[in-house]
Amino acid sequence: MTRTRTRARVRRPWRRTLAVSTLLALVGGGLSLSTAQEAEAGVNLLVNPGFESLKWEGTPRCWDIYGWGDNDHSFKVTDRAHSGGRAMELTLTRRAGGDRKAMMYETPSCAPNVTPGHQYDLSVWYTSTSPDIAVTLFRHDVREGWVYWTDVMSPPMSTEYRRAEVRTPAVPPGTDQISWGVSLYGTGTLTTDDYAMRDATLPAAGEVCTAGRACTEGAWEVLPFRNPVRSMHAVVLRTGKVLLVAGSGNDPERFARGTFESAVYDPADGSFKEIRTPIDMFCAGHVQLSDGKVLIMGGNKGYPSADGRVGYQGYKDSYLFDPGTETYTRTNDMNDGHWYPSATVLGNGDVISFGGLREDSTGSVTAEKWSAARNAWLPMGEVKQTWSYWGLYPSMILMQDGRLFYSGSHVFGGGTPGTGASVYDYEANTVTDVPGLRNKDERDQSASVLLPPAQDQRVLTIGGGNNETNPDANRLTDIIDLKRPSPSYEPGPPLPQGTQSLGGAAPVPQTGAQGKMYVSAVLLPDGKVFETGGALHNRADPVYEASMFDPATDTWQPGMATDPADRGYHSASFLLPDGRVMSVGDNPGDGSYTDKVSVYTPPYLFKGPRPQITSVIDNRWRYGDTQRITVDRPIARAELIRPSAVTHSSDPNQRFVDLPMSVLDDRTIDLNVTSNPDLAPPGWYMLFGVDAAGVPTVAEWVHLGGPAASDAPSPHVHDFAGELERQPRKAEHRRASAPVSPRIAGCDRHYGTADVCVPTAFPRPVRATTKARCDWLASHGYARLKVNGEDDPLRLDPDRDGRACGRGDLRGGSR
Repeated sequence: MTRTRTRARVRRPWRRTLAVSTLLALVGGGLSLSTAQEAEAGVNLLVNPGFESLKWEGTPRCWDIYGWGDNDHSFKVTDRAHSGGRAMELTLTRRAGGDRKAMMYETPSCAPNVTPGHQYDLSVWYTSTSPDIAVTLFRHDVREGWVYWTDVMSPPMSTEYRRAEVRTPAVPPGTDQISWGVSLYGTGTLTTDDYAMRDATLPAAGEVCTAGRACTEGAWEVLPFRNPVRSMHAVVLRTGKVLLVAGSGNDPERFARGTFESAVYDPADGSFKEIRTPIDMFCAGHVQLSDGKVLIMGGNKGYPSADGRVGYQGYKDSYLFDPGTETYTRTNDMNDGHWYPSATVLGNGDVISFGGLREDSTGSVTAEKWSAARNAWLPMGEVKQTWSYWGLYPSMILMQDGRLFYSGSHVFGGGTPGTGASVYDYEANTVTDVPGLRNKDERDQSASVLLPPAQDQRVLTIGGGNNETNPDANRLTDIIDLKRPSPSYEPGPPLPQGTQSLGGAAPVPQTGAQGKMYVSAVLLPDGKVFETGGALHNRADPVYEASMFDPATDTWQPGMATDPADRGYHSASFLLPDGRVMSVGDNPGDGSYTDKVSVYTPPYLFKGPRPQITSVIDNRWRYGDTQRITVDRPIARAELIRPSAVTHSSDPNQRFVDLPMSVLDDRTIDLNVTSNPDLAPPGWYMLFGVDAAGVPTVAEWVHLGGPAASDAPSPHVHDFAGELERQPRKAEHRRASAPVSPRIAGCDRHYGTADVCVPTAFPRPVRATTKARCDWLASHGYARLKVNGEDDPLRLDPDRDGRACGRGDLRGGSR
């Protein structure tokens, strides 16, 4: 795709504006198509909506042509009108990229005024000889000026006049005007007439919550049963059940016995079903495929050696988990071993994977690609390689144009070379750094999420630490807008602070710059991000804090209810189809494991009865579709949320995709599905409706798919991140692997067993003496530890009896 400016403006005095497309784009919520003769009652907020008023040179007052990219186009005022004597006709005769659209002038006297938080119904009459049209919205930000907002629908081709109608999302804060139009991004002719825009804001419900603090904080419940497996991975299945994968569960004795575990949890009745697990999937990668099966790649081929010379080793093996039969089936092998690999699903259903440790415990520089068409991993010669080492569980988020954004979130130690964040273009096979991520080498087990809605292309990165140097985890948040020509992380609001338990002592308030690592971040159906769990240090010192992030205002709501259970290393939190959040796991450095299961009920579920989706006409959706649902009462928004597949604070495929609505009546709604599979990769999604008070329905499961990318028309993709500030990094030379220290996990293997993590670096307040280190270990639950071999790098066994922190070791006082 040729990359040019997002909104190149073309003005010619003989051209009129396209009111129809502008109106559709602004609605943001959805678009319906009908043959109705009259628009609904109410004040039309548009100036000159039928183009009957012309300027002296013959062009419509308040309208103009906008667009971008490489294409040839023409525009004229035509007498082939829907009503009155005039309409606007736009023709593309050649298109290599970009679009053209007629919209109202971006001036105070022409673009309609709007109220933040309100929604507006947009409509237009149109004909089109091209199927490649979309309704596009821009908004005027009081600080930044005119910016792209969103695309809301793809109306069908029609040779006769047809009416398109859509409701915008809630207008973002700081917006005082909008402009919208119908984009033409394929060859053909688009004619529009009789635009309309009317305020359609639903009244907010009165306060009905009687649950006390839960009305604003939500509430946790520790369920009255134990997790039967040491689940390190959690995947919400299309059946509504949850796959919990342990493998050996970070237990070398189970590994030696070949005892590998998984379980399927059913939230409907609280039951668990144990699943035969063929290999040690501990610290594998996983992702949900288009058909709903779970692709699991890599895992633990071997634990570190007792002398610390060899670290964890990764499998080449790969398996599919079928939610229907609840069984694993082996696939072909990957080209390299991977322990802690990433996994990102692409817009054509393929999966790309990077990073992790190889079979010899060095770093893998081999990119792997799963082919949806072949249902197999591709051989090395068919996968483009940069020979880059991305680390462990690098957070690789699919962008709206098919590129990948490495957010800087990862597991263990420092980040990758450069700025710590970058854009990877698979087609060009280039890696380009983006600036702005703060403390890039202290983002170990931070969380990164694509903020709701995915159409906004903004990523939030939260907290983190460094398990090798073991500082206090930070409270940094950084936000990047990938729609900008040259995106850069900008500082976000600091993570709210809570309390922390140091060495098992009573919780005390956090101070200064203290934050947390092992962060869980969950997208909720009301469009907010729930952040929970975490710890202050490497596998130690749990933090009790939870907050809500509002992407509309970029602010935190602190003081959410906190999980009663510790949730640090190897914990996971994820959204259930009923709108609650489930949390499992915790694996401190002493080798213990938390088997408590907690469920969080957000405040929105205490606000009275929830709306219901009473019917989904079709649960098999295609890109660009209009899909009809019915509800029992009015809703303000609808969206698709991709079900979680989370481990180690990492779920790069988590996304919330807005469904613009066309409201036929209070109970009948048409939902407009994006035409861009890079915004919503194929697969099963949870469909939520949300009322004006933010109360969601229980999710319905729908499958989104379509023709293969090579067979589909080119989607309408705006030219974002097209002017990156930095040049692509120089390509690495072909190599077999990257050197990685066997101590990458931050554990000194000279002490204890492989599931015990004696830190290579103790937290900064701990003095570098035998007594101080042994006191810290004792306060954190470590039993006496065997010394492996003859070396004692941390001076925990001065009397050389082979046991760390014994009585003889402490006789010397501070030593």
